[in-house]
This record gives sequence, structure tokens and C-alpha cells, in this order.
Amino acid sequence: MAAHRARRWSLGGLVLLLSAVLAATFLVSTTGPATSRANAAGPQVWADEFDGSAGSAPDRSKWTLETGGSGNGNNELQYYTDDSRNASLDGRGNLVITALKNSDSGLRCWYGTCQYTSARLNTAKTFTQAYGRYEARIKIPRGQGIWPAFWMLGDDLGSVGWPNSGEIDIMENVGHEPGTVHGTIHGPGYSGGGGITASHTLPNGEAFADDFHTFAVDWSPNAITWSVDGQTYQTRKPDDVNGKKWVFDHPFFIVLNLAVGGNWPGSPDGATSFPQTMTVDYVRVSASDSSDGGSRIGAIKGIGGMCVDVAGASSADRTPIQLHNCTGVDAQKWTLGSDGTVRALGKCLDVQGGSTAAGAVVQLYACNGTKAQQWTHTTARDLTNIGADKCLDAKGNSSADGTRLQTWTCTGAANQKWTVG
Repeated sequence: MAAHRARRWSLGGLVLLLSAVLAATFLVSTTGPATSRANAAGPQVWADEFDGSAGSAPDRSKWTLETGGSGNGNNELQYYTDDSRNASLDGRGNLVITALKNSDSGLRCWYGTCQYTSARLNTAKTFTQAYGRYEARIKIPRGQGIWPAFWMLGDDLGSVGWPNSGEIDIMENVGHEPGTVHGTIHGPGYSGGGGITASHTLPNGEAFADDFHTFAVDWSPNAITWSVDGQTYQTRKPDDVNGKKWVFDHPFFIVLNLAVGGNWPGSPDGATSFPQTMTVDYVRVSASDSSDGGSRIGAIKGIGGMCVDVAGASSADRTPIQLHNCTGVDAQKWTLGSDGTVRALGKCLDVQGGSTAAGAVVQLYACNGTKAQQWTHTTARDLTNIGADKCLDAKGNSSADGTRLQTWTCTGAANQKWTVG
């Protein structure tokens, strides 16, 4: 069955996301707490474990709470609030998103006085990433007309609009299917009811609302794979969009929400009780050990036995890459993917601005699939950038601590020779 969510934004929500996007432009356990990531996952780069006192708000340094009752293009019935009654920590390491019957006669939705309130949170202002493993451990609610989701949107939403920005639905459930969740991609020419989708159903008539389950995608430039409790149930590749544009090649942000009603699930009925709660144990994001089947290689050593190092161990975009004494820290642990990327701290080795000039700065940057982030390590020990057709080079033929790295015409000199692993 196709997922019929047609993503839309209220005016307030769209303005909020436009501001966020513009500002940003620069395991397996079904019953107990799941504490380990899948073997395919690399270093964890972002997480919220929802530790905090009962009744406290979600961490505003990680999440933005959207507000509004526009129906989100789906004729949903809830008004999203930033009230702690709709989204708060429970003091036991969980975020609880609560859908309530509305008692405020002044709260207006697209159809009149709002019948329900709930919450929707996103990371558009605080965290975006291309590729990696995204997972959450969630106990979903139940009942006709109830619609929980864990999903992602492209960070270029404000400039290109939906569905051109892309959408990855990691988990959606509609209450009349208590034992089934859906995973879907939406893009230009395959959105809304035409999204490319598959579902996973629990055995023996079990319901997802009865316990926590772990929902995840593993996303690389060439594939997106969905799993529930470690069991893979769908993989989508560029060929699956039937000649249309594959838009899953840039950073996305995370969304958690609990909707009530809408075109797909239908409205609550007399058997639907309130409040309904979506309880989230954690959300975690990891960089892949490789984007597409590569392997962790550890240190990259160059002239004088010095290590390629992320300056200051910072994962911020545009952090310079340098030579440093080898210390074994994460800033010197690199992963070589068969997609051509070289990664550390969850981001990619990148030629600034995609420059093809000799002397271009080499930096750390969010992985985006461009040729500025494609590298080849040759048998001659050159590390060559494909986009520039130039070699990674230690500036000034220096082996001093702090020497910055650049791209330069390949000369075969010692300052362009690199040993990996």
C-alpha cells in the first residue's frame, strides 16, 4: 500500500524552516533498551537520549517545535504546539509526544476550532547530514486516525520546495494497521500517493504499540535501506525512480511528529481514546563506516610520518585539514568508501568550492556527493581528487605540525605520498 502523506507546511512552519535552512547554508532489541548500533554503522555523530527531568522541554539546542493547524496538505486535524503538555521528557530517558483533545476554543485550525493538539519537532536549524545511519527506538500510539512518523526532509526545502527537496520516511504508521509500518521516498515525479514505498508487518498479529521497536535507514549515495529491529525490509536505488531525478544526494534534517486524522489514516472514531502518546527512547545518527561498502582504514600518513588531521578535532563545515603528530584521536581516523569519499567525524574530505586550481584549500565538509569529495588512492600512493585531477599536497613541502593540506598538480614528490591504514 502506498504511503499517502503529501508533505506541506503551514505558513508559520514554512517561514521557520526557510529561516533555518538559510541559516544553515554556509541492535536489535524489541523489548529492552537497545544500546548498540548495527554493525554497519560508523561513529555516532549526533544523538538525543532524552535525559532530563520529568516535564522538561525537549533540548532546544537540538530541536525546534513547529506550531500551527494548517492540516499540512493532508487535512490533518491537530494543531501543533510548543506546549510541554504535547512534547516533554518523562524523566526516564524518553521524549513523549502527546496528542490531546483540545479544550481551547480560541485555537483555530484550517477547518475551524481545533479538535486536537499534538507536537512536531525538527532539526532543520541544528543538524543536517547527508548519508549515514539514522535510527530511533520508539513505542508508537494506537487507534483509528492516529498517525505517528519518524522522517527526514532535504535541507534545500526553502529554495527548491517539496518534493524537489526530497523526503525519506523512515517510519509511518496509520492506526487502522496496528501491526504495519511503512518506509517511503518522495521526490519529483514520485511523491504523495506516488511515493516509492514498502511496508513491514509484525508476525502473529502483534501491534507496534505494544512495545518499543527500532526503526532505521542506512543511506549511501547509491542506496537507502530500511530496517525494523535490525531486519531489512526494503532497499531503494537510483534506478528505482524510473528515470526521474534521484534527489537523495545532499543533507537532510530529521522530523518527529504525531498527527491526528488526515486523508490517509482517516479521522478518529468512537473507539479512539485520548490522550495518545508516541514515546521516543532515543534518536541517533551515525556516519557509515563507508558510504557504499568501503572499509575503515584508520590513519592516513604523509611526509615525515605525520598524520592527516582535522584541525581542532572540529566537525564544523570548512574546518581545515592539516598534518599533525599521530595521536590516534578520532580527528585522525579516516574511512575510505568505495563511493570515493574519505571521511572523518561524520563528514567528507572536500576541496573548497569545488575548485580545480592548484593550491585550493582542502577542508572537512558535509558529504554531498560532488566530485570535490571524490578521491582515488593510487598504487603510487597519490591521493587524487577526481574533480580537480590534482593530488593531495602538504603545503610548502613541509612536514611541520600544523601544515595545511591543499590540492596541487601531481609531481610525485614526497609531500604528495600517502599511506593509508
